[in-house]
Amino acid sequence: MEVSRIRALRGPNLWSRHTALEAIVTCTPPECAASSLPGFEQRLRALFPGMAALRQNGHAGTLSLAHVLEAAALELQAAAGCPVTFSRTAATVDTGTYQVVVEYSEEAVGRLAFELAQALVLAALHETAFDLDAAIARLRELDEDERMGPSTAAIVDAAVARGIPFRRLTKGSMVQFGWGARQRRIQAAELDATSAVAEAIAQDKDLTKKLLRAAGVPVPLGRPVSDAGDAWAAALEIGLPVVVKPQDGNQGKGVTVNIASREHLEIAYRAAADYGQVMVETFLPGSDFRLLVVGDKLVAASRREPPQVVGDGQHTVRELVDIVNQDPRRGEGHATSLTKIRFDEIAVARLDVQGLTPESIPPKGQRVVLRNNANLSTGGTATDVTDDVHPAVAARAVAAAQMVGLHICGVDVVCESMLRPLEEQSGGVVEVNAAPGLRMHISPSYGKGRAVGVAMINELYAAGDNGRVPVVAVTGTNGKTTTARLIAHLLTAQGLRTGMTNTDGVYINGRQTDSGDCSGPKSARNVLMHPDVDAAVFEVARGGVLREGLGFDRCEVAVVTNMGTGDHLGLNYITTVEDLAVLKRVIVQNVSDTGHAVLNAADPIVAQMAAGCPGKVIFFAADRHHPLMATHRAQGKRVVFVDGAMLVAAEGTWVERIALQGIPVTRGGSIAFQVENVMAAVAAAWAVGVNWETIKSGLASFVTDAHNAPGRFNVMDYHGATVIADYGHNPDAMRALVAAVNAMPATPAQRRSVVISGAGDRRDSDIRDQTVILGSAFDDVILYQDAAQRGRADGEVMALLREGLEGPHKASRTRRIDEVHGEFLAIDTALARLQPGDLCLILVDQVQEALEHLAARVKQAREKAAAA
Repeated sequence: MEVSRIRALRGPNLWSRHTALEAIVTCTPPECAASSLPGFEQRLRALFPGMAALRQNGHAGTLSLAHVLEAAALELQAAAGCPVTFSRTAATVDTGTYQVVVEYSEEAVGRLAFELAQALVLAALHETAFDLDAAIARLRELDEDERMGPSTAAIVDAAVARGIPFRRLTKGSMVQFGWGARQRRIQAAELDATSAVAEAIAQDKDLTKKLLRAAGVPVPLGRPVSDAGDAWAAALEIGLPVVVKPQDGNQGKGVTVNIASREHLEIAYRAAADYGQVMVETFLPGSDFRLLVVGDKLVAASRREPPQVVGDGQHTVRELVDIVNQDPRRGEGHATSLTKIRFDEIAVARLDVQGLTPESIPPKGQRVVLRNNANLSTGGTATDVTDDVHPAVAARAVAAAQMVGLHICGVDVVCESMLRPLEEQSGGVVEVNAAPGLRMHISPSYGKGRAVGVAMINELYAAGDNGRVPVVAVTGTNGKTTTARLIAHLLTAQGLRTGMTNTDGVYINGRQTDSGDCSGPKSARNVLMHPDVDAAVFEVARGGVLREGLGFDRCEVAVVTNMGTGDHLGLNYITTVEDLAVLKRVIVQNVSDTGHAVLNAADPIVAQMAAGCPGKVIFFAADRHHPLMATHRAQGKRVVFVDGAMLVAAEGTWVERIALQGIPVTRGGSIAFQVENVMAAVAAAWAVGVNWETIKSGLASFVTDAHNAPGRFNVMDYHGATVIADYGHNPDAMRALVAAVNAMPATPAQRRSVVISGAGDRRDSDIRDQTVILGSAFDDVILYQDAAQRGRADGEVMALLREGLEGPHKASRTRRIDEVHGEFLAIDTALARLQPGDLCLILVDQVQEALEHLAARVKQAREKAAAA
């Protein structure tokens, strides 16, 4: 068994909506039938009893080792507590080679699980040892390190429940919600709107108390101190007992309460001094409460108990702590609902106050306190008391948060009870915390959990707001880039700041921010992170979906221009146009339930995608009498078609007409493939809600020149000859270009020439077919070879192109064939032969560079003509 490639699919993909790993696994003939391997299954069961469900894992027929690997990788993650359920193994066209897909919740954990699954299968295969417990422990530990903490996870879960997209920006707790101009960000339980000034105030406990006192919020007396002696002096000034804590601290670090002796105070001072400036304040009797304020509301409250153990008359205090720390709910950090009790100098000092040592054996039932502060991060517990909070107490908590300026605030209160106002019981606010921990409210030790994550999301987004901007995804075999550019143009005309990705680059509100082929998920995610984006249009190419999945969870509009005979077939196990359609329809399957799929009704494979759309469908086709178009319209649904010289959008009996003569990109409706692109773009703009006057004016102002749509039927004049530059690179594109050229006005003596190369990553037949098609429409053919042969031997692509002109389907019109090395030399050769009235089609490879070269030659020709 050999694993040759593992990809992380980070968005909706060919297999599912789940994040997953996809691996290519090759098995030897005996390994293709695992049940025939002597003793293998029994050894596997012995190593991993959980694999007993293998035969019920949804597989039919003979199981290979690839299927076993799939099941092991999934079940190892499940055994470690990861919420994964999806996996699949698919046979490829290569005998013994499989695509194995396994869901993951954290990518690093999924990769480790796959690695451990391989080790497990090999151990069962070769009769060697495998430590299952150690493997699961490694996965669980890594999962705890990788996954979001409980506070962040609660907010993210609330966002997901409301359909708000999220993206984790760091391995820590910084998360982006929403897209583009509607995005918001959090850092754990802190909002992006919270100022650094407010956070700094909350960290300065002395300043916080001064501000709260000014706001009428009761607080304990106290002051900062310079050393242990000054701390004792301050304690005597305000009266014992006291609390010693860092002036700038959090999570209860360095806090000691109820100090009544100088010796205890000196120990507490040293503990607090490790965290900076120390302050001493009055110890308020009563219980420790944490009140959570979000915006202008109190949303949760907990009574916190200090870390403690109860004697049993048999074990020492140290042993009792070890027993309590074995509770699976207790962990080292904040990933679990409780934290392990610390046994440190502060704990020893607190024992001493109670007349105990770590080796003391307390009698049965004796309550032994290890710390007086009740923070969960030091091993405390929490009881929910939200329903007990007196309105006056809630009002003081809200006032404290707003005085400091925190949108999310943890207010620490010490008092006897939440049932009475603080002033009646000499209680007070002892601390105000930015980015408060939420564990005690989400899953308290006692009482019911509170939906605090929901409250925070409601503070970020008003009811009904999902934080999304309209996303239009465009795919197909041909026309993707032009259609995407035209849709973006129409959205911009509507006044939306539009982000766009395509095979030419990334554009934000008309400004190019990246160049090259940017039709993949990474570029899409970058656009959705940009704060100046009100809408996004993404060209979605097959490669990005195969490599990583989509760069978004769902779209408002999915456009599929056409499938035709396909492109790039034979790569990555996509061998037929039907296989390609399954991949392309991923965007249709991930349309929102309020969105639309825009589908080409004249292409049967595209039309079939309608069944997988969760939203509505808009069909387009030039022929309004097409049965599918007629039926769809009769059902009162949206269609876009051509009626004579008009482009028509119709929904039931309602119609909107646009004259093709007023749409320059179609050249009065004569270029059929551009008419199809326009129909798709109009349908998409209609689906997004662009008004019709804007659509009409936008169509009138869109020109396919080298600036608006580089390499997409760019027409130029060169010494009276017509030069067309296009990026067409497959047989369907050649047919469309020939039809377009044939529809253009021609002089009686017009001579046609074409400049073409071929991409080496196509099938031999696809490369040959291009020149078979061109040979019937062009007199001269100039073949060129450039540096990038994409896996082909030198001269191989040129030979295949020549075969298309000279083979069984010998070119019916071509009379001259030349071979030139280098794209620019081929262009110059073609231009040098042109006479007024001629037409030359140049199929560019390096789009931007070739267009710049052409522009320079056209400029020279104009200057020469002007000088003459």
